[in-house]
Amino acid sequence: MKKICYFLLLTIIATVFSCKKEDGVTTGIQPVNLAVNLTYALDSSEYTLPVKGVSVKLTNTATSSILSSTSNDSGIARFAGIPAGTYDVDATITIGADNYYTITGTYVAEDVTFNASEKNRAIAVGNDVSIAMTLVAGSTGEWVIKQVYFAGSNRTDGALFRDQFFEVYNNSDQVLYADSLYIGQVFGRQSFTSSNYYTQTNGQMDWTQSLNMPTGIDANNDFVYTRTLLMIPGTGTTYPVQPGKSIVIAQTAMNHKVPWTGANGTTISVKNPDLTVDLSAANFETYYAGFLSTPLASDVDNVSVPNVEVIQYFGNDWIMDNNGRDGYVIFKVDSSQAVKNWPMYNFPSTSTPSSTATKYYQVPLKYVIDAVEIQPINAEDRIPKKFGAMYDAGFASVPKGAYSSQSVIRKTLKTINGRIVLKDTNNSTEDFDYFEVATPGGFK
Repeated sequence: MKKICYFLLLTIIATVFSCKKEDGVTTGIQPVNLAVNLTYALDSSEYTLPVKGVSVKLTNTATSSILSSTSNDSGIARFAGIPAGTYDVDATITIGADNYYTITGTYVAEDVTFNASEKNRAIAVGNDVSIAMTLVAGSTGEWVIKQVYFAGSNRTDGALFRDQFFEVYNNSDQVLYADSLYIGQVFGRQSFTSSNYYTQTNGQMDWTQSLNMPTGIDANNDFVYTRTLLMIPGTGTTYPVQPGKSIVIAQTAMNHKVPWTGANGTTISVKNPDLTVDLSAANFETYYAGFLSTPLASDVDNVSVPNVEVIQYFGNDWIMDNNGRDGYVIFKVDSSQAVKNWPMYNFPSTSTPSSTATKYYQVPLKYVIDAVEIQPINAEDRIPKKFGAMYDAGFASVPKGAYSSQSVIRKTLKTINGRIVLKDTNNSTEDFDYFEVATPGGFK
């Protein structure tokens, strides 16, 4: 009996010491103390904007866990003891309109939001790591991109890509006219597998290397390059949009919930109408058949819905990337600009492009009213950002990915006398949510 008790005692002692030893084992993943240093690009300004109170969000791209901090008087936000890994770092501060006027002497009608962002930032093992970020404010426009339904619906039971649509919203308190509003689908790097083009340090295409690109311009930062460019028709006052109302541009303006006849006479239908949308009452639609020798059967012309003017097209219909690797811009220009005559360039291939190679319109960002970057939800599938923080500091995504029926939808900020004002901080990560099933005209 004594031997048994003695043995048990030794076992317990060994277990305790074993546990203590295990507690002290170094796993190789050392915690990191991170400091995010925040400044403004105000080298030539005579005023100083507040660096205290900037909200900083740290999102682990592997686990989706989120940490938050607020900057101190010196503009430093600290995160103590975080695991090494890859993170999205987003910083934002909103300065009230009155306070902004007091500081700068510049009158603004709305509060001003400054953003800074770094995506997929690798934070390596080390005692102290510092990241420097510059806060910038992009202009917020009267028009905003409200909803992008790029994912499409189930390939077997839904409408595939046929039911895609794009929604633009009047976020002002005045009647706006949609006439000559341009919609651009922005082109850039779509994957990491191709290496036949020049790239910037951030991994995105280096347009300065495009054939015949002029010197003396900032080809990468002052412009974007479109693969699709559409324009709302009209004479200037043909298509009024009331405050708090939107226009929907459909790929095909049909009721996708019920069977309809395709351009080749075949019946097009879905097995599960709940997965798709009715776009028969869309405000505009795209129609590519006139440009193609063999148009898609699904590209029918709903004569009761006006067609947008197609300035530039890609593929057999306005098919948005179902995986979410596009960016989108809306813009207007003054009478001095002939958009159709803007220069076009080949993508920056490492080899000389052929004379028939695709070219892309060079769109000056100074005309852009709103920009939204779309990215896949999984960090390992993301591509380098196309827009800087001044235009879109973040990105929007749908959790279920391609063919999920989901859309990205801009969040409601407030309601003024019954008019819904949508959130617009030039950071789609913060500004957008999603619909489980895309809903034209809906709000979130």
